[in-house]
Amino acid sequence: MKKLMIAAMIGALSTTMLTVATDATAADTATTTKKPATKAVAKRPEPRRLIKRKPSPAKEAKVDPIPEGAEKWACKDGLAFEMKGDMKRDQIVTVHWANKNYNLPREATTTGADRFHDAASGMDLVVIPTKAMLFQDKDSSRLADECKTVAMEEGAPAATQSNAINKTGN
Repeated sequence: MKKLMIAAMIGALSTTMLTVATDATAADTATTTKKPATKAVAKRPEPRRLIKRKPSPAKEAKVDPIPEGAEKWACKDGLAFEMKGDMKRDQIVTVHWANKNYNLPREATTTGADRFHDAASGMDLVVIPTKAMLFQDKDSSRLADECKTVAMEEGAPAATQSNAINKTGN
């Protein structure tokens, strides 16, 4: 008997729900028929506006000034760097390359060449009596070759420590 009562109640409720749903659908239909028919127009997306932003100081490349009193070394392929310091006596020279200053400490060599190398930046300057070469040892590339000062272009040897020793030893 209880099952029969429950079934009757469910049936009554579902009929009521169906009537409410049908009335709601009818009301929606009535309101839509009263409105004039309009075409559905797809909205075009607004064109993207290019926003010009000021460059971030953090993203700007750091530009170091050329050290005062630096000597220019002209290289093959129109390249050049500036160097400040006395290769005969200084233990650190400053090389200005690609808008940056690199402090390169002297390294001892067995060949007689003057070598200035900074492991942190990877910059490596090797100077022999007839020319200088600038390397980047992080990717094993030669950045500049056949680099000479104005005096070297006129025939003078590079002002290296080994040349100074050779002159005083003779």
